[in-house]
Amino acid sequence: MQETKYQSLKEFYPFYLSEHRNATSRLLHFIGTGLVIGLFLFGLITGRFRLLWLLPIVGYGFAWVGHFFFEKNKPATFQYPFYSLASDFILFWDILTGRQKIRP
Repeated sequence: MQETKYQSLKEFYPFYLSEHRNATSRLLHFIGTGLVIGLFLFGLITGRFRLLWLLPIVGYGFAWVGHFFFEKNKPATFQYPFYSLASDFILFWDILTGRQKIRP
């Protein structure tokens, strides 16, 4: 069976959402992305740039717990790292603005 190759973020995002149906996983993604944004801003504002190395640990840590323990699937980050990262922020914004729910 041939795997779909996504050519754009617009094509990829529906697939991303299908891989994030579990409410706990979505919540963990939302928390992780929120912490990444907060940590990034804190590091920039305070000049504590050494904290920025924590960004991937915080972001991926929460997301991967969601995938491995709740979704029971493999994160799309491994095959589509940039689309997946962008989709994390889109999902965060969509949940924040009510366009997506924690519970789909």
